[in-house]
Amino acid sequence: MSDSADTGAPFDDDGVEEVDAVETAESIAEDVKDEIRLGHVQDDVTHVLEERFEEAGIDLRPEAVDDLAEEIERDVSS
Repeated sequence: MSDSADTGAPFDDDGVEEVDAVETAESIAEDVKDEIRLGHVQDDVTHVLEERFEEAGIDLRPEAVDDLAEEIERDVSS
């Protein structure tokens, strides 16, 4: 039997890109948490996240960004 790579089917890497985006979004969120704790972020957390995600090429729904910002604010304040 031959490898599946020999079938001529294209490699599906959409899952890889999705995982990279999730890992990047998580690392951005952690960076923002750290910067808030250090007093380096004075702006609205939602706005900071939107800018960072845009720079990283990550497109999230505004509601998802708002939810993440609220979660970060809760984590930092506790």
